[in-house]
Amino acid sequence: MSFWSPILLSLQITLVSSVIVMVIGICAAWTLKRRSFRGKVLVETAFMLPLVLPPTVVGFLLLIILGRRSVVGQWIEALFGQPVIFHWWGGVIAAVVVSFPLVYQSLKVGFDGVEAELEQAARAEGANEWQVFRHITLPLARRSVVAAYILGFARGLGEFGATLMVAGNIPGVTQTVPTAIYFAVDGGNLTLAWAWSGCTIAMSFLLLFLANQRR
Repeated sequence: MSFWSPILLSLQITLVSSVIVMVIGICAAWTLKRRSFRGKVLVETAFMLPLVLPPTVVGFLLLIILGRRSVVGQWIEALFGQPVIFHWWGGVIAAVVVSFPLVYQSLKVGFDGVEAELEQAARAEGANEWQVFRHITLPLARRSVVAAYILGFARGLGEFGATLMVAGNIPGVTQTVPTAIYFAVDGGNLTLAWAWSGCTIAMSFLLLFLANQRR
């Protein structure tokens, strides 16, 4: 196993998961902004659960949902010819779930900050909902959108507990930087743990710095 293998795999997982979670987050935030219904608070509370639940609980639930004995797991295996558990895509799913609350909350704040009068004026001029979103809401909320992406990326990059439960720790296959650090410390290789920790700290600091710059 090379030093760069966990780093490259972490970046691969995080790049894919950050795009997926942004698409889901934008759809969810935009939909709930425009609609009011009974139980909306319950839905938004459920969205925020992964933020407060222990990562191992999130990982355990994903393991049950995506496992080979579940309907979802069997459907995935039939569709792709292999289970998602103990595959790097399991790490992607774990990163999406744990980073979604931060992404959703940032997008919600940004979309709610756009004046409703401007959106209504666009609709009055004949714009459809997609045009309103693309030309009014999204540009005016761009700072929050960029911050949401950076925070989601940083959260996915540092994910450990749920990833370990769902993807495992297979060197060169599913071993990310956080899991590599854990097992390096467990094996007494503090030099390697420090090196990986330094890389993670540097990347996380840069991402948070960029997020603060966009506010």
